[in-house]
Amino acid sequence: MGGTSGDTGSQSAQNTTSQGPKSEAENDQAATDNGQSNAGADTKTEQNDTQQTPQVPADYQSALRQAKSYSDTMHMSKQGIYDQLTSEYGGKFSAEAAQYAIDNVKADWNANALAKAKSYQETMAMSPEAIRDQLTSEYGDKFTAEEADYAVQHLND
Repeated sequence: MGGTSGDTGSQSAQNTTSQGPKSEAENDQAATDNGQSNAGADTKTEQNDTQQTPQVPADYQSALRQAKSYSDTMHMSKQGIYDQLTSEYGGKFSAEAAQYAIDNVKADWNANALAKAKSYQETMAMSPEAIRDQLTSEYGDKFTAEEADYAVQHLND
């Protein structure tokens, strides 16, 4: 697993461009742009003979699975997941693997923020202002201001 060259990763999850392998959707789009289709297995085999598509490394796949789990079960923010994946106390993934996971996880960050906000409201009786502060805190959930605003606005929906 590679190092982060001194970068703490605190801003890396906000970068949506990935230096790692392309996602399946990107590969499908590239194939479509080249006049090819990924419609069936035979077509994919033929493509492998004519077009070299990079395989996603196992650690990138593992990071993506963990990111999906963190999003689906713990309703974590994009930055929170990135930090957890790269933490020496968490996933210990490289910055590149974590960024690949963030770029490819299918998450609704507004819905995650809302789920966290409702949990704080129900279990801790926090005010909307306190919830917003917790959602955006660098020591808390690390949601964006926009995601926290969405959550607070929809608390009673």
